[in-house]
Amino acid sequence: MSGETNRPSSDDRTSTAQEGRTDTTGAPAVFGEPSARSQLGRKSLFREYAEAIVVAMLLAFAIRVFVVQAFKIPSGSMIPTLLIGDHILVSKLSYGIQWPSQCKVQAAFPPVNCYASQALIEFGKPQRGDVIVFRFPEDEEKDFIKRIVGGPGDTVQLRNKAVLVNGTVLDDKLFTQRIDPGIIDGTINPRDNFGPVTVPEGAYFVMGDNRDQSLDSRFWGFVREEKIRGKAFRIYWSWSGQGQWTEWVRWDRFGKAIR
Repeated sequence: MSGETNRPSSDDRTSTAQEGRTDTTGAPAVFGEPSARSQLGRKSLFREYAEAIVVAMLLAFAIRVFVVQAFKIPSGSMIPTLLIGDHILVSKLSYGIQWPSQCKVQAAFPPVNCYASQALIEFGKPQRGDVIVFRFPEDEEKDFIKRIVGGPGDTVQLRNKAVLVNGTVLDDKLFTQRIDPGIIDGTINPRDNFGPVTVPEGAYFVMGDNRDQSLDSRFWGFVREEKIRGKAFRIYWSWSGQGQWTEWVRWDRFGKAIR
């Protein structure tokens, strides 16, 4: 039996030497490759999250502009149809596929705010009785919601609170309220006695369902068609915040259609 030990081959010796390589102080050498890979992995993860956020924001912006947008009702001008605290959905596709115009870049979400739109493909025109959201003519930074009473070519008049369209009294008792029994002279205030006026082409005469407490076309004129943002169609949440805590949420209004 020979006492000679097996020596590693030259390849084995080279590999062993590399694995046991030390620096000038005798400490094992530290290579930079694993750290670089780790840093690259962190960058890739950050990039994935950033891309996901950007895509989500672009998708939300596209849905908001072209499909549907949520709004909150802050005032009582549409009582009894809509209550303060109702959260509603407004369809951007009710009258066609709209292309935004008169846009302005802003440091907020959405990053672009558009004040008008043009129909690329038209599905139909707004009709009398539609509840619409539009840019307030006297301050286009604000959105208003009202009901269409008269369309292009219609003649609208109020006589002692009664609304007449083309000479016929509008039957609106099912969706309106009048809480003040008093009648105001038209020379003092147009609330109860107004017109007649003829709605121009491309415009609409709108009123709030809370007839005695609504700032609408009686006071500031017509709504241009390109300023209409969409048609309100459903309540998805309603918050009262009054009374007992069990009554803060109006559960009975969830999913209610707006007519």
